[in-house]
Amino acid sequence: MANENRQDENNQDQDGKRQQEGEGRKKTNPKRKRTIRFVVLALIVVAAIAAIPIYAYYSVRESTDDAQVDGHLVPISARITGRIISVLVNDNQPVRAGQELVTLDPADYQVALEQAQAQLATAEASTVESRVNLPLTEITTSSQVRTSTTQADQYVAAVRGAEQAVGAARGNLQSAKAALVQAQANQLKAQKDLVRYKDLVDKDEISKQEYDAAMAAADANTAQVESAKSDIVASQHTLDQALAEVDQAKARLATALVQRRQSEQVRPKQTALTEARYKQALAQVKQGQAALDQAKLNLSYTHLVAPVDGVVSRKSAEPGMQLSAGQQIMALIPLDDVWVTANFKETQLRKMHVGQRVAVEVDTFGSSRQYQAHIDSIAGASGARFSLLPPENATGNYVKVVQRVPVKIVLEPGENRDHRLLPGMSVTPTVLLNTDKEHQTSEWQ
Repeated sequence: MANENRQDENNQDQDGKRQQEGEGRKKTNPKRKRTIRFVVLALIVVAAIAAIPIYAYYSVRESTDDAQVDGHLVPISARITGRIISVLVNDNQPVRAGQELVTLDPADYQVALEQAQAQLATAEASTVESRVNLPLTEITTSSQVRTSTTQADQYVAAVRGAEQAVGAARGNLQSAKAALVQAQANQLKAQKDLVRYKDLVDKDEISKQEYDAAMAAADANTAQVESAKSDIVASQHTLDQALAEVDQAKARLATALVQRRQSEQVRPKQTALTEARYKQALAQVKQGQAALDQAKLNLSYTHLVAPVDGVVSRKSAEPGMQLSAGQQIMALIPLDDVWVTANFKETQLRKMHVGQRVAVEVDTFGSSRQYQAHIDSIAGASGARFSLLPPENATGNYVKVVQRVPVKIVLEPGENRDHRLLPGMSVTPTVLLNTDKEHQTSEWQ
């Protein structure tokens, strides 16, 4: 019992203490609450004051780590077939534009060049010959026309002369016939006189001398008749010859007329043919010149030179290697012309437009170096549209995905003077939305 009494007393003592502590807490709690409220309010004010410049800073900036350095990859390939005899560069070696990289065996192309030169010389000689033949052909055809015309005129005159000879021969024949008639009449008269003189001499009425004279006259008339007959035969023969000469002259005249007509018809055709041969020769000269130029080009292609300044990469050329036309043997990376391709989210493009300035940090160098640049252009479609299998949203299980749009960022002049930026490097560009390049004002719509 004594123990229970002690416990009760202890419990009562503890309850009294608790009541005293509770009353003390009631007296101190309002002060603590006010202090806490002031502290929280002060923290909120400090946070708001700190948030204002932070918001002001990030509200005019858009950044992404989905970006990399891009550049041109210039392939070096053979334009002709050939065997490599020397390779003058190594991988990662910087070269200048026009510097020789690879040399091919030029022997075959040197022979082809000499053949083209010989063919061109032959074509030029043919052209000279054809050019000389032009006036010669004109002279020859003109001479043929004039000759055939002259011959025709001569044969016309010959026909007229032969016809005149025929008329003369016919006149002579008629004269010979008339002479024969006269001679026959004289002969008849002489024969009759001779008969009468015969009777008279037999009767001695006339002298023997008169009879002999009558006989001689009869013989003379007989001879005249024979002579007249011979003249008729000769005149007939002359007439026949004259008629034959007329036919021959007419035949020669017809031939001459045909030749003249042929010459007149052939002349323009011959001239046109000669001109065509000259033009053909000129065309062959042009063809030969083109073949020569091609041979020179092929010979020059045996020296593969760098088209731009750059760094040699992916070299596969080795001496003795047989190349085919179009075969790539190395590539050049022109480090003077690099840019940044940044894939910004579509939600970041609202205030972004061409010409805004950009600060570029490269993962290689960190924040120790920033490159100054500006937005050059914004792609016309999202990157997904250029993928091999673009997304098709017309499906039942459509899930909206924020797309990324490629933005081309160009460095300011001289920023990559040391060529430390290499294509493929990861970068973080930050676009300053409240800046513009002086020569760019158009906004992204």
